[in-house]
Amino acid sequence: MVKKISILGSTGSVGIQSLDVARNLALEVLGISGWSNIDLLESQIREFRPRVASVEGPELAKELEVRVRGIGTEIFYGTEGMRAVASVDEAQMVINSVVGIAGLIPTMEAIKNRKDVALANKETLVTAGGLVMSAAKDNNVRILPVDSEHCAIFQCLMGNSDKNIRKVILTASGGPFKGRSLEELKAVTVQQALRHPNWTMGKKITIDSATLMNKGLEVIEARWLFDLRPDQIEVIVHPQSIVHSMVEYIDGAVMAQLGSPDMRLPIQFALTYPGRAGNEFPRLDFSSLGALTFEKPDYEAFPCLEYAFRALDLGGTMPAVLNAANEVAVKAFLDERARFADIPEIIGMAMDKHTVNNNPCLGDIIEVDTWAREEAAAYLQR
Repeated sequence: MVKKISILGSTGSVGIQSLDVARNLALEVLGISGWSNIDLLESQIREFRPRVASVEGPELAKELEVRVRGIGTEIFYGTEGMRAVASVDEAQMVINSVVGIAGLIPTMEAIKNRKDVALANKETLVTAGGLVMSAAKDNNVRILPVDSEHCAIFQCLMGNSDKNIRKVILTASGGPFKGRSLEELKAVTVQQALRHPNWTMGKKITIDSATLMNKGLEVIEARWLFDLRPDQIEVIVHPQSIVHSMVEYIDGAVMAQLGSPDMRLPIQFALTYPGRAGNEFPRLDFSSLGALTFEKPDYEAFPCLEYAFRALDLGGTMPAVLNAANEVAVKAFLDERARFADIPEIIGMAMDKHTVNNNPCLGDIIEVDTWAREEAAAYLQR
């Protein structure tokens, strides 16, 4: 079990739950980063007394410095601040729960500094999976999944040969609009889309869950985490969110991992791997669960999932385009500048206009990310 950690995105949903796990395990938190919520970040600094902390920009950094003066925490900001948190001396593991492609650079920084990464930031592997996994191998660094689905697959693979996998089955709750038609989804409001039936998450990932893009991003992430072909990845809708994912082996045996819909469970597993530790988190009561149901996704009503499979098939820079266009579209929807149905339309437009670079470097991916954001923004202003 690790003893000293840093957390990127400590003021978000996964970051807050990571600190809850750190309390339970009595871990030393050496670095934390937030964005603009300096009230919460101040509270976290006062409790955990990290060596370094980071915020969005210089003005917030100055204010936070004044608030926590005397505690001994050095305050940074921006991309360099996240680099500082990701590379702080003595931290054995970095939990990356930053939202969006902003998590890519600090992940690479942690790897460069030979720190294991507990990854809750899907976009790191979606946009640059080949580069990230290659760097992790070169630096002898472990990338441990924190997403409940990928953590489930990881556990189902323990003690089994990867060569014997027939396919992995990612489960999706279906979000708040399961069963609705494409026509019905045109009238969806922001408030409706933010009401996830099972999970408490940040706004961006909650909207991604409502469009099924979250599952699409997880498909691409699974390809890199477990070295899979696209045809080895299947998505199935499981509304109860109790079976977190499954692995089918070549002999027909299926391993499934079950648990309460509580992100603290995969976070703790990443921090204690290869061991386990006790906790007081809620347990499953099988006698009260009722039926566990499974059904195929509706690709017509939720085309984002199909776009993700398409981006994975095309490879190269296309997943970065998918991700960037989605981030812009989701923000526009949250700001009520776009309809729910505009999200897949914007993504499809950007993908159709892009010419794939099949062998990108990190600079190419950042450049493509910028291009796709500009295309999406222009489309919104049409």
